[in-house]
Amino acid sequence: MGFPSKPLFYILHLPPIFLFLLLLFSTNPTQSAPDYTSLVYKGCSKEAFQDPTGLYSQALSALFGTLVQQSTKSKFFKTTTGTGQTTITGLFQCRGDLSIGDCYKCVSGLPVLTDKMCGKAIAARVQLFGCYILYEVAGFTQVSGMEMLFKTCGRSTAAGSGFEERRDTALSVLANGVASGHGFFTTSYQSMYVLGQCEGDIGDSDCGECAKSAVQRAQVECGNAISGQIYLHKCFISYSYYPNGVPRRSSSSYGSPSSGQNTGRTVAIILGGAAGVGFLVIFLMFARNLLKKHDGIAMNFLSLCPNEEHHVKQKR
Repeated sequence: MGFPSKPLFYILHLPPIFLFLLLLFSTNPTQSAPDYTSLVYKGCSKEAFQDPTGLYSQALSALFGTLVQQSTKSKFFKTTTGTGQTTITGLFQCRGDLSIGDCYKCVSGLPVLTDKMCGKAIAARVQLFGCYILYEVAGFTQVSGMEMLFKTCGRSTAAGSGFEERRDTALSVLANGVASGHGFFTTSYQSMYVLGQCEGDIGDSDCGECAKSAVQRAQVECGNAISGQIYLHKCFISYSYYPNGVPRRSSSSYGSPSSGQNTGRTVAIILGGAAGVGFLVIFLMFARNLLKKHDGIAMNFLSLCPNEEHHVKQKR
């Protein structure tokens, strides 16, 4: 009758609590990155700056360093670096529902991402779900604050009557709320979830006008789509329709209450994994008991002939 290998032998003789902890901590569940770091869009100037002396690169590097540093203190910051023709103006902004810690995490990855996507463009804007960064070299042609930079509309459309009325009412509340909320506003209204934000350096009146323009764009561009995001130069808005009611937001969701639905899936996965670990512990305990019985039988067998070696010696 064979005996188990030494590693298995030692594992099976561990106390149950150690077996459970060993199995629990040996599991390595995959954790998805927070959605605020997901890329929404990028905008890069087709014109690249000529930099034989490296002055532009130095100024841009200094700008990025300042912006990242300031993201540990604020959710919006605008500054200028360089001199003369190498002057570069830049800013960052985080969503109003991010903590300062998450704002920093979001912004800190943008310099590398911007360099990778836009290279030496004289102007660039990279928008993540939770923050964006923007820079322009002196002399770059300015665009209107109402200019649309990016849009996305949900593929699904709402069925039945009453959708447009609910959406338009929610968006109207949003446009007014962004202005009165000094640049950031979010609310739910009859299965509609809306969110809006303006760039941090514009006044409440201009913010309200920008939001109203974005609302009109959403109504025209997205039609009956159940969700939409409209990004203008100085503001953006988003809306989502949930036929079964707006789900409760989780602490890790930013501007998208639907991510709260993932919490249930995560809990189910954790409970399922814990149950699997529990069954495995029970199996190992059962195997250990069998091993103890096996050891008892083996010891009883050896006790039947304790002097066998002595008898062999006597024959010799």
